[in-house]
Amino acid sequence: MGFQRALHESWTVQAVDGEVSAGARPAPVPATVPGCVHTDLLAAGLIPDPYLDDNEDGLAWIGRTAWRYESVFDWSPTGHERTDLVCEGLDTVALIELNGSRVGETANMHRSYRFDVRNLLREGQNRLRITFTSPYEYAERLREELGERPGAYAEPYQFIRKMACNFGWDWGPTLVTSGIWRPIGLHAWSGARIADVRPLVTLGDGAARIDVHVRVEKTGSAEVTAAIKGVSGHAVIPEGRSEAVITLEVPEPELWWPRGYGEQALYELEVTAGDDVWRREIGLREVRLRTEDGAFTLAVNGVDVFVRGVNWIPDDCFPARVDRDRYAARLAQACEAGVNLVRVWGGGLYESEDFYDLCDRLGLLVWQDFPFACAAYPEEDPIGAEVEAEAREQVARLSSHPSLVLWCGNNENIEGYADWGWQESLQGRSWGGGFYLETLPRVVAELDPTRPYWPGSPYSGSMDLPPNDPGHGTMHIWDVWNQRAYTVYRDYRPRMAAEFGFQGPAAYATIRRAISDEPLLPDSRGVLHHQKAIDGNLKLAAGLKPHFPVPETFDDWHYLTQVNQARAIQLGVEHFRALWPHCAGSVVWQLNDCWPVTSWSAVDGDGRKKPLFHALRRAYADRLLTVQPRDGGLALVAVNDTGRPWRASARAVRHGFDGAALATQDLALDVPPRTAVTVPLAPSVAEPGDPLTELIAVETGGREVGRALWFFAPDKDLHLPEPGYDTATEPAPEGLRLTVTARTLLRDLAVFPDRLDPDAQVDDQLVTLLPGERAEFLIRTAGLDERALVRAPVLRCVNDVVVR
Repeated sequence: MGFQRALHESWTVQAVDGEVSAGARPAPVPATVPGCVHTDLLAAGLIPDPYLDDNEDGLAWIGRTAWRYESVFDWSPTGHERTDLVCEGLDTVALIELNGSRVGETANMHRSYRFDVRNLLREGQNRLRITFTSPYEYAERLREELGERPGAYAEPYQFIRKMACNFGWDWGPTLVTSGIWRPIGLHAWSGARIADVRPLVTLGDGAARIDVHVRVEKTGSAEVTAAIKGVSGHAVIPEGRSEAVITLEVPEPELWWPRGYGEQALYELEVTAGDDVWRREIGLREVRLRTEDGAFTLAVNGVDVFVRGVNWIPDDCFPARVDRDRYAARLAQACEAGVNLVRVWGGGLYESEDFYDLCDRLGLLVWQDFPFACAAYPEEDPIGAEVEAEAREQVARLSSHPSLVLWCGNNENIEGYADWGWQESLQGRSWGGGFYLETLPRVVAELDPTRPYWPGSPYSGSMDLPPNDPGHGTMHIWDVWNQRAYTVYRDYRPRMAAEFGFQGPAAYATIRRAISDEPLLPDSRGVLHHQKAIDGNLKLAAGLKPHFPVPETFDDWHYLTQVNQARAIQLGVEHFRALWPHCAGSVVWQLNDCWPVTSWSAVDGDGRKKPLFHALRRAYADRLLTVQPRDGGLALVAVNDTGRPWRASARAVRHGFDGAALATQDLALDVPPRTAVTVPLAPSVAEPGDPLTELIAVETGGREVGRALWFFAPDKDLHLPEPGYDTATEPAPEGLRLTVTARTLLRDLAVFPDRLDPDAQVDDQLVTLLPGERAEFLIRTAGLDERALVRAPVLRCVNDVVVR
């Protein structure tokens, strides 16, 4: 292993060229490593928090400035043959100097770098300097050299191998960073160093085979060993060679399964080369992608998986701030919502080891996009060479993680080339197709043939087919939200709904922390600044119009837009699940946010759960009852995504809003494992006498399966009663328990305790009650004004707005 030393102390950062705020070039200020310029300037009090109000607008100069990081450290020779400077992540275009001598240059945020600096180090004091060129200057110069390429935004993000959403997105600010964003240090070693290990797993004949591919750097021959649970092997790598394969056979292995399908068994694999040791827990499993007849179905260990997915974006604009605890909190929220797959979206990053390790342990499947999104990318060098280098590193790095089940070439670039008018503007210039159809599949096939590769999303399996064809491959559905009502989701029969979403504002406490507008209005300055989608608020209003009256106050707007977001996604997810196995999954846009913003997320930028989160948890339940239109009538679809048969008695009742049962149908459910069964509803239940005062409720009588509801008309047309209910509160071990007993029908009852205490959380939202029913809400808090808790705008239901 040699000697390793982190170089994270005594750093300063200083602007050295470019545009600097107010014409002043600040003196060096302390820098945190890992980190970035923005967080260092913020810590020094030189810039305001870019997440608050419209502060972002005054910080564009940072991305147009060159920055120099500098550190002085002491060093004593170790006697090793090599001493390397190891840079795990530099953002992005950097010149590295040690004691006044040039070490090397970098131009890729998505790669690590290693430089032999043994002959540059001095005993005693050493000075390390890293100078970052302005990302804009580099990208714009390359654009001038290689020629313009179309993209979703007027930003040059496709001309630099850097997190694309740094340059702004329809949910994110434009905060173009520079800095040492991942660990940096010195590694002294002799004899041999393990460069990478690729444990490739196959199953067969009751055993698991692990082909352990080991690549080393060495000064002579090297003996390499690999061991896992009592099985070991070794190889000798002779001079002139750098790689070996050691095959291990594990009889009767405990398999790694996705959550909901089995346990996440992990085995410790240890590889040694001389004194160097590589140790990691791996999972034994196989994954296949079935694509026959247009399908897009993931199978793990031979079992087809319905993907209950979410899209993942970087959890912070400054990713060095996202530590293991923050990953753990966000991924735990995904699990709580019933998610079994996280798609790491192509406008972001290859995430840290912590992210993938947590997914391994939680059983969360990972669909990993290569970082290309919504633009035509030049294939010429230096971009072309950087893309292959980063792909080779990242495929090797992530090959040990059983959670990673799919490599995807890009996000929406094939669709852009085919359908967004790019070809005319490209005038024959490269657009990235060579990456997605040649370079990336070649790298994956060479380094990790155990995992499937798919050229992009959306993509239909052939360049001869429309990329967003619902009958083939993956589909993105964005006419809903942008142009059409969310009920249009039911018009689609995708094989895999890989992206679809609907906006809603952040939690009230998040808005109030980030926005100081007085009064707070849907169109006040700060609220609009934290709405990055083109015509976003107009689309929110258009989405409300078919369902609700026009909201008269900010509180009504905030509540109704959150309700509408939750309903839209719940409707879409339930529809897609009811199509199983024709549709093999839904991947909701999106789980998380990177800052406080009105967006498509289920968890906002401060980590608070929006009402959508609770709707998603119901829609992604292991067992689901949902009422769906079928053959001119209505049907109950029972979805059983467990490994056990589901046999139950269900009752479908057409109720009046006064709670009276107008028609009843008893149903016997017999749903085999991993299937969906459709049962027609009788006309007596499915056909209303008065659609404006009736609903259908279907339930099994047990609390383990949620109730399915069907209303016959939009809320704005319903004759909902004035809300009548009784409330009671009592202390609970974790805070406070609120009980609401309905005296009338209550539609989408919700409690928002963060309006009283920003730290307060509630365990459920959007509960519909019939007269006589009650709901309990557990509120986690140290203490609240209990009188305010049971009044608007804290306690709300749709009746409050519709009945005026």
